[in-house]
Amino acid sequence: MRDSFVEPFTIMKLIGKNAVDVRLTEEFSRKHSVFPVSLFKPYFQKGEDRFPSSNKTYTAQDIVEVEVSPGPVKNIIKARQLRLNGKTRENICQRQEPNSR
Repeated sequence: MRDSFVEPFTIMKLIGKNAVDVRLTEEFSRKHSVFPVSLFKPYFQKGEDRFPSSNKTYTAQDIVEVEVSPGPVKNIIKARQLRLNGKTRENICQRQEPNSR
């Protein structure tokens, strides 16, 4: 089986809104050069030519850890037990009261 999209072809002219005349390579010389627009898709270059800045390295900024102390629990919204790999875990969703300052 052959690939559906083999290589980029040069568009010679548009024929109406639905057809394209292309310049075919020697390999496809026995094919008709007019194709419906629906068979075409955009061609994007591969490698560094397409994204010349892709070989730049970026460093992350220093990560700042923020310590959050939970306040008193207002009410439990949902509680259930989960069983994962033979171990039981509790999953509790709770609503906390806003911190009073």
